[in-house]
Amino acid sequence: MPARITGLATRLITVPLLRSWGAEAPENHVIVTELTTDDGGTGHGFSWTPTIGPQAVKALLDHDIAPFILGLEANPEIVWDQVWKRLHEAGGGGLTTIAMAGVDLALWDLKARQAGTSVTGLLGQRQESVEVYGSGVNLHYTVDQLVEQAQRWVAAGHNAVKIKVGKPELREDAERVAAVRQVIGPDRLLMIDANQRWDLAHTFRALDVLGEYGLEWLEEPIRADDLWAYRRLRKQSAVPIALGENVHTIYRFRDFIEAEAVDIIQPNIVRVGGITPFRRIVELARANSIRVAPHLLPELSGQLALTLADAVSVEDVEDASFEQLGILAGPSPVKISNSNSRSRLSSTGRPGLGFEFSGQPAQRPAPETVVLETAAPESKGNRIEYSNS
Repeated sequence: MPARITGLATRLITVPLLRSWGAEAPENHVIVTELTTDDGGTGHGFSWTPTIGPQAVKALLDHDIAPFILGLEANPEIVWDQVWKRLHEAGGGGLTTIAMAGVDLALWDLKARQAGTSVTGLLGQRQESVEVYGSGVNLHYTVDQLVEQAQRWVAAGHNAVKIKVGKPELREDAERVAAVRQVIGPDRLLMIDANQRWDLAHTFRALDVLGEYGLEWLEEPIRADDLWAYRRLRKQSAVPIALGENVHTIYRFRDFIEAEAVDIIQPNIVRVGGITPFRRIVELARANSIRVAPHLLPELSGQLALTLADAVSVEDVEDASFEQLGILAGPSPVKISNSNSRSRLSSTGRPGLGFEFSGQPAQRPAPETVVLETAAPESKGNRIEYSNS
């Protein structure tokens, strides 16, 4: 008889970033999930959001998902489809799919652990290692700080780097892109990300100016919902267009691909709902000869990248991995190393997803007091304060 789900517990960890992503995002939120089955199995997963809705995600898991999945067969793909149908009234994507990731990841973790292998091994490892590109949420950095970051990326062996653009004046963006290009030289790849800050007209003006610096891609310059604008943009842009971190369903990815509005898709594994939909989205892209570049979360994205038929690069935002934030209970499931002056990610082969979250972030230097919030499904939660100093 197949194992059946008997329980789902959640808790919320809020951790300050070592390098703030700006006034609007000084911290990240992880909703830790633990799923149990009637054969004694336990799977560990998580949902994640850097800014909006961690309490809402936790509430969806506790009050709408947990009771619904009790008794279901512990098969991640079967459960995913049933839960998505159940939650669709509340929205086909966004908070609903972010919450669903907590269950999907726990089920894949359980399945791999019971098979005595890692998630990478369970799905079939196709790449020995994958390239890592340096990334930073750095629009609030001064030019000098940005240059110093680019220098660290070069020293780390990153053959490609990505910076934020979207300053009030286009000349400021040009100054920053030029400064980074000077540091990394002509041979490394340079990507820019506008985080939906522009309209179509400004995007065309920006490309006229910034395109001269040899851009590998322009990421999400316009509101991610605006398919019409992206279709027009891609028809006229000499720079490849990347998007997807704010696209939440395979149907929406299909719309952008069929409209010929995108060159590179960037699904965030948590935001699309976990490993199950991520794999489906990747196959859709592959069938349409569209490049894939997973968004953030290298401990997770890196493991999945190793299973893909086509080599992809993994995004590593400086000092923002779970291991660097000090919220893992043990070693990371991935290793990033500098090999022959190239940064590469490989698996350490740990069982399941290869990591569990600690009760609170490890002690590390920081000026502010950190607040960790936890709550069991039947409680109102509690707040534990501790200092990093």
